[in-house]
Amino acid sequence: MGTLRNSVHLIGRPGMNPEVKTFGEGRKLAKFTLATNEKHYNEKMELVEETEWHNILAFGKTAENVEKLVRKGLLMAIEGKIQTRQYEDSNKNKRYFTEIVMDEFMLVEKMSAE
Repeated sequence: MGTLRNSVHLIGRPGMNPEVKTFGEGRKLAKFTLATNEKHYNEKMELVEETEWHNILAFGKTAENVEKLVRKGLLMAIEGKIQTRQYEDSNKNKRYFTEIVMDEFMLVEKMSAE
């Protein structure tokens, strides 16, 4: 059996303009949400569309490109890996946070001139 790899591919639209922070020696972090949609028929044979929101992170050169190119609402394709972090809330309950660490992206739509 070959190597198993944590890999995810999504096509969706950012729900916000990316938030970009610089830390360390000029290293960048970009964060935004990405909406993906699925359509299916429910038990009453009605067409239903469901939206799933994904937390996206990008680092380094990818974050720099996100800062320049990604805008709310533009259709984009991303590739990355799923990461789950755990933390304890103020009531000492364990909470989990899942995000996609993006390695590459491609804009499917171009930005319009404003």
